[in-house]
Amino acid sequence: MYCTITAQARSRNVRPTILSGVAALVGAASIAVAFLGSGPAVARALPDFTELVERNRAAVVNISTTQRRRLQTERPRMPRGFEIPDLPEDSPFREFFRRFFGEGEIEEFDAQSLGSGFIISQDGFIISNNHVVRNADEIIVRLSDRREYKANVVGTDEASDVALLKIDAEGLPVARLGTGYELKVGEWVLAIGSPFGFDHSVTAGIVSAKGRSLPRENYVPFIQTDVAINPGNSGGPLFNLQGEVIGVNSQIFSRTGGFMGLSFAIPIDVAMDVADQLRDKGRVSRGWLGVLIQDVTRELAESFGMAKPQGALVAKVLDGSPAERAGFEVGDILLSFDEHEIERSSDLPPIVGRTRVGLEVAVQILRGGESMTLMVTTDELPADDDLQVAAARTPDGVEAARLGIVVRDMNDEERASMDDPDHGVVVSEVSDGPAQRAGIREGDLILMLNNQKVANSEGFERLAAELPQGKAVSVLVQRQGNPIFLALKPE
Repeated sequence: MYCTITAQARSRNVRPTILSGVAALVGAASIAVAFLGSGPAVARALPDFTELVERNRAAVVNISTTQRRRLQTERPRMPRGFEIPDLPEDSPFREFFRRFFGEGEIEEFDAQSLGSGFIISQDGFIISNNHVVRNADEIIVRLSDRREYKANVVGTDEASDVALLKIDAEGLPVARLGTGYELKVGEWVLAIGSPFGFDHSVTAGIVSAKGRSLPRENYVPFIQTDVAINPGNSGGPLFNLQGEVIGVNSQIFSRTGGFMGLSFAIPIDVAMDVADQLRDKGRVSRGWLGVLIQDVTRELAESFGMAKPQGALVAKVLDGSPAERAGFEVGDILLSFDEHEIERSSDLPPIVGRTRVGLEVAVQILRGGESMTLMVTTDELPADDDLQVAAARTPDGVEAARLGIVVRDMNDEERASMDDPDHGVVVSEVSDGPAQRAGIREGDLILMLNNQKVANSEGFERLAAELPQGKAVSVLVQRQGNPIFLALKPE
């Protein structure tokens, strides 16, 4: 009986077991197919750069520069109270005193540096970085086939760090140019250059970010990559997978002087615009709006009634500027310029800079919580702007206790130095409180409070008393000649 039950049980379990086995085999086969099918996808995700390098390396050049420098050598001084004796010309001690205690000599020596570049025309025009050829007395360009040429500087532009060179040659291989504006973050890119003098070294990586703004670099929306860039790569091309130059390798962020995973390239569109201007007229002209701007922080966005921080906040409108003629006001927030959206204040300078001089464009702004459009015609960027304003201080003034601040009226000297002498008060004392937490300092000039002009100390006291409790408001201060908006939250 046991055997029968067992047999029946086995008979009942045979089919399910077979089906389970078949299902397992089918599942395993599916997994295998899926795994094998993923092989080509993985291979496509890791591109083969060999063909790209073979097609484009000939257009990349090595640049070596020589600078003649003068160095004043130091000599030990005679002890106090002693002078070099007046010895005869033929005295052996005369040369001894002159060599060891005489005035230092000026020694000349050659300093050499390395960089990279790429050819943009068959007749020998080459793009590189300004800092590669700056102050060079001699520039030697070496091609991939080891031919060498002396190069002349057609022109340089310090603001964009672009240099245009020319060698006397014909029929040269030319780099194919693309555009940096169509790049996508995460896209593969490749650099060819001469790091530390190792000619035509190839490194690859991805685009880490676009439109980066770097300190003291206002007119270049840099492409950030993780491509290994080192000294000697500067001025070399950055390629996309189609073999097009989409950037000029320019800078790295490093605490050691070597590559740390952060490299920055000038978009080729910016570089070519500069190069074309240098070739055509020997200099670069940029559009100019004439405003001083700053970022809109979360607190400032709240004070202006904005849903989120966005745009460029106008802290000052310069006299006689296109912005003044167009009707811009302090406190305006620029949201777009010529249909280009302004997400951060750093987005504005490169957009304005590449705008053709004399072109009328539409600018969308936020003023008093309402959106409006102004039409502005750009001028050419002036060579230099001096915006420094002196500020004197006295201890007397009016106290706004709820802000922890004491202010006073401007004196005659301070008013004479102001663009608009009819409003503003000087901060004479800052104690622990909202003003200190907002970043207001002694000596600051407060020009506006809660989007209203401050006429004098009495007016400031009245405006301070009317501020809403616990809500952030904007305050415009001028510090060492530079205006800046701060967010103040009264108690």
